[in-house]
This record gives sequence, structure tokens and C-alpha cells, in this order.
Amino acid sequence: MCETRVLAQSGTAVICDCPECGMMSIWHQNLMLSFTPDQMAAFHQFTSELNFDDRSFPFPDGSERAVVCTPNQDINFVFTKTEWRDLNVAMGEALQMYEVYKLLYSR
Repeated sequence: MCETRVLAQSGTAVICDCPECGMMSIWHQNLMLSFTPDQMAAFHQFTSELNFDDRSFPFPDGSERAVVCTPNQDINFVFTKTEWRDLNVAMGEALQMYEVYKLLYSR
């Protein structure tokens, strides 16, 4: 596992990066997604364009959750409205902090 630094946190979403390997990770409860910076930017663009209300429906526990499908039809991500907002806020902030670190430490 890499030595990471926290770039952003919003609610239960935490986004870190590893200066050594260059990977960025989203930590959200029991979920961890890893991306290159370009992949993170693309994922952020993708999720920020999705409308929560268009993708959500009531779950058995009574909560309204948005479903994000993955290329594997057996794996989907689900988020409450608060989790969805936190994820997108954290990704936006993390990408900005990544650019700040890049400027500060580029040679």
C-alpha cells in the first residue's frame, strides 16, 4: 500500500493520492476506487453530469439511492443524495489540490 496524502474530504468521501506512484483513490465507507489523475478527472466529469433524481429509486430500507452502473453488470455503486453530493464535492476539491501540489512540487 502506498503512502498517501489526503487531498479532500467531504462527509464520508475521502480522496487521497500517492506522490510516488501517481494514483488517486476514493475511499467511501467500504468502497475504494483507484484512478490515474486523468481517469479521476473523467470520472468526476461523468458523475457531475448525472442527475441524482433521474438515477434514484427507493431501496428496501426506505432510502432513496442513485445507482451508477459499471462495465461489470454484476457490480453497481449506490449513493444517497448526501453521499452523491459529498463524492462530487470531494472529487472537485481533490482535483484542485492535486493541481496545487503539482505546481508546488514540479521540477
